Amino acid sequence: MTPLWMVATLVALVIGLLIGLRLHALRSRKATPAETDGLLEEARREADALREAAEAEARELVLKEKERVERDHAERMQKAKELERDILRRESDLKAQQQRVANKDKDLSKREKTIKQKEQAAESSAKNAERSLAEAKERLERIAAMTRDQAREALKEEMLADARAEAAAQVRRIEEETAASCEARAKELIVTAISRYSGEYVSERTVSVVQLASDDMKGRIIGREGRNIRALEAATGVDLIIDDTPEAVIISCFNPVRREVARMALNRLIADGRIHPARIEEVVKKAEREVELQCKEDGEQAIFDLGLSKVHPELVKLIGSLRFRSSYAQNLLQHSVEVAFLAGLMATELGANVKMARRAGLLHDIGKAADQQLEGPHAEVGAGLARKWGESPRVVGAIAAHHGAPAPSNILDHVVQASNDLSARRPGARREALASFVKRLEDLEQVAQGFEGIRRAYAIQAGREVRVLVDTARVSDDEAVVLAREIAHKIESQMNYPGQIRVNVIRETRASDVAN
Repeated sequence: MTPLWMVATLVALVIGLLIGLRLHALRSRKATPAETDGLLEEARREADALREAAEAEARELVLKEKERVERDHAERMQKAKELERDILRRESDLKAQQQRVANKDKDLSKREKTIKQKEQAAESSAKNAERSLAEAKERLERIAAMTRDQAREALKEEMLADARAEAAAQVRRIEEETAASCEARAKELIVTAISRYSGEYVSERTVSVVQLASDDMKGRIIGREGRNIRALEAATGVDLIIDDTPEAVIISCFNPVRREVARMALNRLIADGRIHPARIEEVVKKAEREVELQCKEDGEQAIFDLGLSKVHPELVKLIGSLRFRSSYAQNLLQHSVEVAFLAGLMATELGANVKMARRAGLLHDIGKAADQQLEGPHAEVGAGLARKWGESPRVVGAIAAHHGAPAPSNILDHVVQASNDLSARRPGARREALASFVKRLEDLEQVAQGFEGIRRAYAIQAGREVRVLVDTARVSDDEAVVLAREIAHKIESQMNYPGQIRVNVIRETRASDVAN
């Protein structure tokens, strides 16, 4: 590129040359002073224009030169950065390689140390073996030349060894006796809890009887073409049995709450005398509200009697509704309160949390108040409801485990399970027709025996458990698991029973011989 000073010099020369040419022309034709001044002025303007053009070109040249220099500089910087990154990457690779080499060195050092330790241990074992062999040889040599006194001493040592063995057996026997005493203590706790609490029960049945002033009222209850009785059954969900029984109407329903609503509504309709579908619906709704209020009051009373607090309102209603439910003629609300008291007494004796034990005992059968709407065993349903309405995980676990599935995992689970068994299985707590009870147990055993490879089946614990003894030659351990599942499915499909039935398949191999 042409330097700036050369451009400026060239422009000055051109301007001077132009001015000289004009002056020379003016002198040659003898121009006037005015023409001369005009020519000079014109020459100046042309010179200025040339100078400006030259300066503009010079600036453009300078800008281009600057851009070129900056571009060259940027390219050099980019190459320098790439080179720097390459160097850093190589350094990083080198450090990683050095680290790997160092790790390998450490591993080799550890292996060498381990090998040395093993060699030392092997040498020590060999020396110990040689020493033991030498001692054994010395002992044999000493026994071979043993005197009477020496034999007596050896016999003493042998007797001492036997005494030590007997002492070990005695220690084991003491441990077993300790376990037995612990079991006796547990039974003492249960007996103490039973003796300190007793409860009364009101027998509940699946039917309710409403007394009538006269048999004429039966026709009014039935209504024209049966519209009144159909409206009452549709509103309450019960069956009204109107037969030849004098001055009585029978209400039949498996749900005691609905049966109570129907009983209250029918008594009010009979007392009022106005019996028609619209009036029936109105009275039934009022009876439902009263029964719900009564459930709430009964639940609050049970909670107050147990000294509990902060129970969700929905749980309070479910607790109260247990008043209208029974199991084998045992009122479930009274049963739950009794279980709560028994659990509290046991927790007091064991030094556990009394409030939590009472809470879990009161709520352990809460699933029976809703098991007609939800699927699953009542223990599982009750645990889900308690979890939903904010009960603690320990209370939820005790509710779920009070029938042994899942197995109890802490002291609260065992306390609630034991309290439930005490309340439900004590003499007189529950009653059932003997013939139907025996028939159900026989049917249960027959269902269990209807599979191949079964030697005998026993229904125990009032029909809550079936123990199946199988032939070990025909049923393996894996097949026993499948057999238990198949028996349980068959029981579910063919029998009606309350609660749960546990199926235990027992496979046992015994070997015996006679020593003559």
